[in-house]
Formats: sequence, C-alpha cells, structure tokens
Amino acid sequence: MRVVVVGSVNLDLVARVARLPGRGDTVRATRYDRTPGGKGANQALAARRLGAEVALVAAVGQDDAAAEALSLLAADDVDLTGVRRMPDAPTGVALITVDDDGENTIVVVPGANARLAVGPADSAHFAGADAVLCQLEVPVETVAAAAGQAPAGALFCLNAAPPAPVPPAVLDRADLVVANRAEYAAVPGLDGARLVAVTDGAAGAVLRERGGAVLRAEAPRVTAVDGTGAGDAFAGALVVGLLAGLDRAEALRRACAAGAAAASHAGAQPSLPRPADVDALVGG
Repeated sequence: MRVVVVGSVNLDLVARVARLPGRGDTVRATRYDRTPGGKGANQALAARRLGAEVALVAAVGQDDAAAEALSLLAADDVDLTGVRRMPDAPTGVALITVDDDGENTIVVVPGANARLAVGPADSAHFAGADAVLCQLEVPVETVAAAAGQAPAGALFCLNAAPPAPVPPAVLDRADLVVANRAEYAAVPGLDGARLVAVTDGAAGAVLRERGGAVLRAEAPRVTAVDGTGAGDAFAGALVVGLLAGLDRAEALRRACAAGAAAASHAGAQPSLPRPADVDALVGG
C-alpha cells in the first residue's frame, strides 16, 4: 500500500514541567529535548512504521534544523523527494510544554510550512497512491489542491487539526475525517465525510458512518507520558488499517492502541509505534 502525506514538518522544542504554566506564570523545566515533529511528518512516519510505503510532500528551510527535523523519516525510508527546501523561510518549529500527567501545550511557528503549495508539477508524487492524508498545519489551499491530486479511487483522509475552516469541496472529497472532540466541535461540516473518526484521549474513539452505524473502541490503559504524537499515531494507524482491509471496528481498535502506545513514551516521532507495539496493546 502506498500513502502520500501532504503536511507539516517541524522541529519540536520540548520542555518537561511538573505543571503547565498559567497566564503570566513561569515554571521551571525538569528536562529539555529537541525532537522531529510536525503533524504531516508524524503521520507519515506513523504510517511507515506500521507497514505502508510512504511519500511526504512538505516544505522545510535551508537551515540546520531541516536535517534534524527530517532525520527519523530518513532513517525509516520515507520517500522525501517531495520535500522542498525554501531559501526564504526557516524550518517550522513547535514550542511544547509537557506536564507530569502527559498533558501538553503547543505553540507552532509555521516557517516554511506556510509556503507549501501543491500544483500540476507535483502529479508524479501522487501517482499510484492508495491514500492521500492531509492535516491543517499547512495552507488550506494546499490541502484543497492535494484533494484534487488524489487519484480516483484513492482514500482521501483529512485530519482536521489544528481546527480551521475547511472548503466544502475538500469535505466532499474526504472519505475519512479524523478529529479530536474539540476539533470536531470547532470545524463545521465534518459530518459530510463518508467516515468520521472522533478521538477522546484515554476514553478511546468513535467512528461514524454517514447515515449509518457508530462504532466505538476503548483506548488501552497505559501510563501517560506525553500525548504530543498520540493523535498522529491514531490517524496513521487508522489509514493503514483501512487500506490493509481490516474491518472498520478492528481498524479503529488498532488505531486507538497506536495512539495509546505513542502517549506512553516521550516525544512525537520517537514515540510512534511499530506493529509489535500495537499488537501488545490490542492483545492486552
């Protein structure tokens, strides 16, 4: 199966704290890490680690941060030929604080992600795709163009994160929408997709079929360490499961397990699970 991901690449600057700071507050960090991130890159790596052939269409700067941000994707053989190096914009950065309960706050500095565009010259990147997966950390016009480039018959998935208005044409093309509970409430029109998966952290997720059944799956119990990449693990796993021909209930269950596995380890991309990690939680 071949998945094309169109989305963001960031370098995550992560501070671990006992509690998240409030307005006007200062807290002391107990640890600081630099890890690859960005919702597009995270979901590309999630799908790759779970068995898909993956190509990423994205933008980074011509700076030292670019190689650092792409390092784990390169190590897992994600196709990076569609990643552009922008001479006039830095690689995106996310400023993240994570508390002792695994909750986080995130401030994204888009950098080159805001310059990403998809046009006719990119058609080769989409050729042969079984699925195209997008998020909203890049311009919505880019997401719309990617929806138009998705081959006929390919699964088009939109992760509605971070929440932003989505053109009706994109929702009309979407076979699958993934959103957490807050995003689902904030973005109108998401129920127009054929399938809508709504996540709710430790409570698991539901999968709504347009005009049909609602499937539910519980999240396996884990000790939460860092929830930064959990939603991306869920999205990548759900797409891979559906492409692999799993029934929808099993695909949803495995996606919840992938999200839980990611939440039980630190860092967005370092935490993304492999099949054995998902199997262990599903079996449990």
